[in-house]
Amino acid sequence: MSFMCRMFSGLLFLSFSFLASTFSLSAQSSTAEPSQEVLIVGTKDAPPFSMKGTDGEWEGISIDLWKDVAEEINLKYELRETDLHGLIQGVADDSLDVAVAALTITADREKVLDFSHPYYQTGLGIAVRAGGSGGIFVVLKRLISLDFLSVIGGLLLVLLLVGFFIWLVERKKNPEQFGGGVAKGIGSGFWWSAVTMTTVGYGDKAPVTFVGRMIGLIWMFVAIIIISSFTAAIAASLTVSELETDVKGVGDLPRVRVGGVSEAIGAEYLREQNISFRPYATVEEGMEALREKEIDAFVHDAPLLRYLSSSDPDGVVQVLPETFHKQFYAIALPNGSPWREAINRALLKRMHDPEWTAILARYIGNDL
Repeated sequence: MSFMCRMFSGLLFLSFSFLASTFSLSAQSSTAEPSQEVLIVGTKDAPPFSMKGTDGEWEGISIDLWKDVAEEINLKYELRETDLHGLIQGVADDSLDVAVAALTITADREKVLDFSHPYYQTGLGIAVRAGGSGGIFVVLKRLISLDFLSVIGGLLLVLLLVGFFIWLVERKKNPEQFGGGVAKGIGSGFWWSAVTMTTVGYGDKAPVTFVGRMIGLIWMFVAIIIISSFTAAIAASLTVSELETDVKGVGDLPRVRVGGVSEAIGAEYLREQNISFRPYATVEEGMEALREKEIDAFVHDAPLLRYLSSSDPDGVVQVLPETFHKQFYAIALPNGSPWREAINRALLKRMHDPEWTAILARYIGNDL
């Protein structure tokens, strides 16, 4: 009887051991295959980093990089479009597993979510209307400016001085051309110096004395330099007037009408600097407001502004060369995400791959 009890106990022990092993293997199997989970990846329209094609497919610097990272670590995912607020909130409340677009690392965002290693360094830029949109009025304004009129006045004074000297040396031996009263003689000298400088050379007046001819010879060479410099100055003046705008840098923002995207880093910066601005839902809305003269400047991420302005068919909008308020783009993840380390390793690997440089060149060309 005791033998039967021991044998029965042994069978029970083996049965429980088998069941425990089965459950253990099942649990290990379920945790060993996390890559089979389909991640929900949020994105938004932020060209050239993330943009939706006419075929419904997403592309861009950030999207192409994410595709490479996901392939590297065998991740299955589904892209889901939302706005900036939706990306931040979605990652923070775990309704999104990943957010990929043109997302800037900030201290406030770091409080509610996590970031991968940064993959792109940039800054804020300022978009303005090209001054050429003012047409003939802008050109006329430039031509009657104090600087321009000062140059004209200086040129007339030089012509008058040369005319005076040629009259002094020619008035006695060449009275037919430079004779008469003082006013008439200096007027004739002024006329001669002007036609000589412009190389028109009507031939109605010419010096006959040795000194007069020497003055004429020297004046011809000097006049070539003056007229060349004057022509260059006019061309430069008109070119500047075409590009001239009321906003030339960050320091001009407080005195003009400024726009920014709500909840974006540009809007954050404007608030920190106590610069009032009009909020817009998207970059495209802000750029359109700039074209329609609702605002004078639009502050946002520099590469996005340059990409959109480069595709502006009318060339109404230009981006100032100054970049400020440095920032870094990264992939956003929920706090404690199990994918962070794997994504970081894949990111570092991809960023040292020539393909990464090719991706940047494909979308932003020389603005690397």
